[in-house]
Amino acid sequence: MTMNRQFRLAARPVGLPKATDWQLTEETAAPPKDGEARVRVLYLSLDPAMRGWMNEGKSYIRPVAIGEVMRAGGVGVVEASNSPHVAVGDYLAGMFGVQQYWTAPVDAKAAAAMKIDPALAPLPAWLNVLGMPGMTAYFGLTDIGQPKAGETVVVSAAAGAVGMTVGQVAKQLGCRVVGIAGGPDKCRYVVEELGFDGCIDYKAGSVAAGLKEHCPQGVDVYFDNVGGDILDAVLARINLKARIIICGAISQYNNTAPVRGPANYLALLVNRARMEGMVVFDYAARYPEAVQRLGAWLQAGSVKSREHVVDGFEHFPDALTMLFEGKNFGKLVLKVADAP
Repeated sequence: MTMNRQFRLAARPVGLPKATDWQLTEETAAPPKDGEARVRVLYLSLDPAMRGWMNEGKSYIRPVAIGEVMRAGGVGVVEASNSPHVAVGDYLAGMFGVQQYWTAPVDAKAAAAMKIDPALAPLPAWLNVLGMPGMTAYFGLTDIGQPKAGETVVVSAAAGAVGMTVGQVAKQLGCRVVGIAGGPDKCRYVVEELGFDGCIDYKAGSVAAGLKEHCPQGVDVYFDNVGGDILDAVLARINLKARIIICGAISQYNNTAPVRGPANYLALLVNRARMEGMVVFDYAARYPEAVQRLGAWLQAGSVKSREHVVDGFEHFPDALTMLFEGKNFGKLVLKVADAP
């Protein structure tokens, strides 16, 4: 008998999620019915969006219910299959939840899970550059940001999962790229390893002064992952017809007061600029397009993928907290089991 451990949402967090917001449960892993497959989860993706999914209220996706397995993306291997579309030994990526086993229908449309090729990239990279963060970065930048060669692109949380890919894709498209990150090690990494043209350490001084230094000709595209004061500082430097992509606002997610919107929004009017939100799930039908292009860059070495792996399913609550304290360096991934 195969047992399945799961982390369920026990209470809606107030501020930073704490241990009592979770319940660790165990039940028998369900055998697959007709059309279903059972996947052994190997790695789970820990993302800032998860904090929003815990809140009650209207959003782009329904909130995780109290008592429900916490929503999370993951990669795993098929251990049993009654679906004609996947076989035992296939590797899949999908929204498996924070659990050790996932059993669900798998169809030809790959609505629940899609096959992945571990020969193209290591499994954790399928939760980073080739996963939801990479899809977010690629489509947010190319479809909404529409950068042109020679333009200046600024990205916040530049050493994070989405930010590192945004900057690297922008460089591939011929842009000048400036990152905003916390700490000298992260800033050094995005410049020396990822090829950014500059990086502003928001922990070491004024972001506004850094933008003036690194973006003397202004900002054409801004990819925002943090919101708050940093968004306001960038809005003060935008150019005519600038494009701002609102991907996330990690600086606001654990606030106990209402989320603070941009105070400097009139810069959009003055510069006839455009600010647009993006949700990666809107691009699901086009994921293969991004995987093909990002995968080619990854194999050529012109785009890199960095993961911060925490080993051990039981460490999920503490690992998730790391994300909001800025303690991870690269895409935060939870290792659940060894690959076969």
